[in-house]
Amino acid sequence: MIERKFVGEKMREFLVNEYLHKELGAGKYSSFEIKRTPLGERIVIYTARPGLIVGKGGENIKELTKVLKSKFKMENPQIEVAEIENANLDAQTMAEQIVTTLERFGPKRFKSVGYKTLQRIIDAGAMGAEIAIGGRGLPGARAKTWRFYAGYLKKSGDVSMSFVMYGESTANLKSGSIGVKVRILPPNTILPDKLTLIDQTAMTVQVEEVKLEDKKETTKDETPVAEDKKIKKKAAVKKKVAKKKEEVKENEDQE
Repeated sequence: MIERKFVGEKMREFLVNEYLHKELGAGKYSSFEIKRTPLGERIVIYTARPGLIVGKGGENIKELTKVLKSKFKMENPQIEVAEIENANLDAQTMAEQIVTTLERFGPKRFKSVGYKTLQRIIDAGAMGAEIAIGGRGLPGARAKTWRFYAGYLKKSGDVSMSFVMYGESTANLKSGSIGVKVRILPPNTILPDKLTLIDQTAMTVQVEEVKLEDKKETTKDETPVAEDKKIKKKAAVKKKVAKKKEEVKENEDQE
């Protein structure tokens, strides 16, 4: 029973994602998140253009709440619209932008579109990115897949599942369909195989400087002590010489 509940919730999230993608249109909708609260279900929609999704006076939000109640059987859905800080680091937004350019200007210059989009992603600060454009709609005798990549990108493991952002979209053209897939590794991602090297030379130089300073201080402290010892030795020698001279004079007087 528990497994069926989880499968049903994931299936409902998939259907909601499909509906939002169709209704809101390409270039507006990026992704969504469902947060369950005691008052109901809070749905956060992430987009680069929040004004277009909200509509005039919140008309689009009201219609979406009605559809979610009736079609997807949500008791009290609360929709929030969150703006994406940097659209160039969102994989779904970049995939939608590539699709819109291909549908507007055609697939002849798909290479320049791929390279320009990749450069924008890397300039935004991404650690690595990959764009795959393929399908029958590309110019050529048969279907091919072109891959544009740069930087460092994980393809397997927990990092690729939890940290790498993934987005895909399809451009429907007269010559055929073209699929676009985008993968982005966001900046400031802590990788498990990252190594930090400590520069030992700077530390040794600092230690040597401290030792030299200590030596200078000790020599400064020891110099007056050494001079006092020398003065005392000279005074003792003078006393001995004076005593010997007095003894010699006494002996001469006795004779």
